[in-house]
Amino acid sequence: MGDKKILKNSDHMVMKSLKVVSVNISREKGTIKKPVDYIDLGEQGIRNDAHAGAWHRQVSLLGVESMKRFSDQSGRDTAYGEFAENITTSGIELIDTRPLDRLVSENTELEITQIGKKCHGSTCAIFKEVGDCVMPKEGIFARVVKGGSLKAGETLDYLPRKYSFLVITLSDRASSGEYEDKSGPAVNRILEEHFKANKRSVSIRNVVIPDDEFMLKALLERSQKESFDFVITTGGTGIGKRDITPGVVRPLLDKEIPGIMEMIRVRYGAEKPNALLSRGVAGLMGSVIVYTLPGSVKAVNEYMNEIVKTMEHLVYMLNGLDAH
Repeated sequence: MGDKKILKNSDHMVMKSLKVVSVNISREKGTIKKPVDYIDLGEQGIRNDAHAGAWHRQVSLLGVESMKRFSDQSGRDTAYGEFAENITTSGIELIDTRPLDRLVSENTELEITQIGKKCHGSTCAIFKEVGDCVMPKEGIFARVVKGGSLKAGETLDYLPRKYSFLVITLSDRASSGEYEDKSGPAVNRILEEHFKANKRSVSIRNVVIPDDEFMLKALLERSQKESFDFVITTGGTGIGKRDITPGVVRPLLDKEIPGIMEMIRVRYGAEKPNALLSRGVAGLMGSVIVYTLPGSVKAVNEYMNEIVKTMEHLVYMLNGLDAH
């Protein structure tokens, strides 16, 4: 299910807080949950709740904002726990959260794992009555990162997940100041535009080094110690004597991901055969996802426009989330 790590401030930043208005449990699945004085969160989820277990949907949450919309549309008042939510909240639209965001109280920490779910239809108590349910559309699910007690009236800080990038430009001339690095900033621009459009924040560190295998290897090893999500290199993927990037990176990979680079080479190589000569690789180095790109700005744009499409899905996979 992926390692559940207590968050680091560099991974998340507090954006908003929400209030817990009710905590609810049920001992059987498919039944309405009843409000209780408090819930006890453990490694398997909420103790004495039917949905506890070693899976990604240990805890369910629904906002009163969603409940009000449902009541207005259906003409029926609803009670806390009636949608089988464990935690009823107010203050933010939960539907706007994303997987791997965190909800943190004084004693507990939850990691969001899924937005919405498949409707149970006739096995859902409220669906059988009114023919609809808001939970599949606007409920969210989480797993327990840090256990403890939680009760109505407490506050949960909402901490969106922030992705961290190390962008390494390999160029003898750029590192010596002979010319300005332009490929690294091109990577930055595409990352910032893509993740902003997807309501994610990023932190990016740029480094320019000569085509030196020892310097590159040291940076790659440091990226693991500093828990970067991604490392993107640009330069050194050709066949010149100083093109050392793939040769340094590949032995450090625990799992290679060949498909993305193969697809990019074939796609652009069909029009420009020289694109087939790039030796760029991609893969996992521990929990760090690594891509090696050519050095030209044009190639960086081509590669990055394809790579960003699968980045978030890769992070979900690494964290044991089924995002299909």
